[in-house]
Amino acid sequence: MGKIQADQSSMGSQETAGSSRVELKRTISLFSGVCINLGIIIGSGIFVSPKGVLSGAGSVGLTLVLWVVCGVFSLLGALCYAEVGTTWPSSGGAYAYLKAIYGDLVAFLLIWIAVLMAQPSAFAVVALTFGNYCLQPLYPDPSCPPPQIMPQLLGTLVILLLGMTNVLSTRLSTFVQNFFTVCKVVALLIIIVAGIVQLIQGETRNFENAFEGSTFSGLGNALYSGLFSYAGWYSLNIVAEELKDPNKNLPRAIYITVFSVTIIYTFANVAYFTAMTPQELLTSNAVAVTFGSKVLGQFAVIMPIAVALSTFGSVNGNMITCSRIFYVGAREGHLPSLLSMIHIKFLTPLPSVVVTVILSIIYTFSNDIYTLINYFNFVTWTSSGAVVAGMIWVRYKEPDKPRPFKVNIIIAVLFVLASIFLVVIGTIDSPIDTAIGVGITLTGIPVYFLLVYPKRLPRWLTGIQDSVTAWFQRLLLVVKEEKE
Repeated sequence: MGKIQADQSSMGSQETAGSSRVELKRTISLFSGVCINLGIIIGSGIFVSPKGVLSGAGSVGLTLVLWVVCGVFSLLGALCYAEVGTTWPSSGGAYAYLKAIYGDLVAFLLIWIAVLMAQPSAFAVVALTFGNYCLQPLYPDPSCPPPQIMPQLLGTLVILLLGMTNVLSTRLSTFVQNFFTVCKVVALLIIIVAGIVQLIQGETRNFENAFEGSTFSGLGNALYSGLFSYAGWYSLNIVAEELKDPNKNLPRAIYITVFSVTIIYTFANVAYFTAMTPQELLTSNAVAVTFGSKVLGQFAVIMPIAVALSTFGSVNGNMITCSRIFYVGAREGHLPSLLSMIHIKFLTPLPSVVVTVILSIIYTFSNDIYTLINYFNFVTWTSSGAVVAGMIWVRYKEPDKPRPFKVNIIIAVLFVLASIFLVVIGTIDSPIDTAIGVGITLTGIPVYFLLVYPKRLPRWLTGIQDSVTAWFQRLLLVVKEEKE
């Protein structure tokens, strides 16, 4: 076993001479970087969030405006992250940047909340979307939805299956990521083309008086739902140590990805409204399937299959980046070293995948998918705003620091202000969700000072950790010997 940033998407590694440590190689091209970002951004959001955005906006017109606004806002954040990622070219994303700017405590609080809440809740949202779309053909009537336990069980199944995939085979997980990225783009293109045909046929009644009924009372939840669909624009930063020529390819991949996704999402929502009234969209648990049943006729079965494949691939992609976060956290001493270990034969991050799977399954049995989205967004925008604010401060503090890619300071300031706005308005709309998020974050403070801040842990705790690690190593060796 060795400490490694897990190689799960053809991102090779090499062993240094005279050392058991496995080092990373820069094997991600611009094309691969775009595929990683696209594969993670386009997941469950565009198939579940339209309902949340419309519910908060109140009108078709404001809904479409918010989808464009969310895309522009994500682009601003991604460009700021391109500067931060080329200034501190380390894997780990926001965690690595917070550590470089603010120090260990702030970075630890982020990884603490990411491990306990943000990452597993994101997995759960995607898995539940998978379950809902699989069941939609069996329960087509929105007034008679399936029992809640059914999508939860299907979501659990997909988490377990992809957990096994990411443990057993690097090549298989790579194929899953590439194949399902194509599936999700094809699914959205089918929706867009069908929507264009609908418009040509004169289906424009839902766009008449488009802004009638607009409301700003639910703006926070509407923005959170829309931005959740764009979540992942920061994914390439998490694997920055493996990106070829990051000073050029990181900004390029960001431009290509976010522009493409914004266009696809906006036209997909236009297509939805060519076939569904706002009331129909709000009552649907599987928007794309309802759209397919109205527009595609006998080919409507394509939609639940395509969306299920899309969410399936998104879970796989998130497991890839999640393992990187675990690795960097363990490398910096903020997580147990066990979580940075890889399987000696498969070269996959077995411990981190197991922990992620267990926590994700727990969140899958949440009663409200939009509460999970609020949890995720609270962490995302708090940490992202803090990273970019720190970037502005470092510009002032260290003006001569090398910055291969540099954004206009106005973009950075706008992003910080928008992040503050999102956190504040999200707190106003869902104070209980925010309070839970803050509470879980604050529980990390005593953990940090008891177990992390003392560079030398108590002898009894070190002994327990060493014993668990040794037992785990022996178990893997036994499994390997039995297979051989």
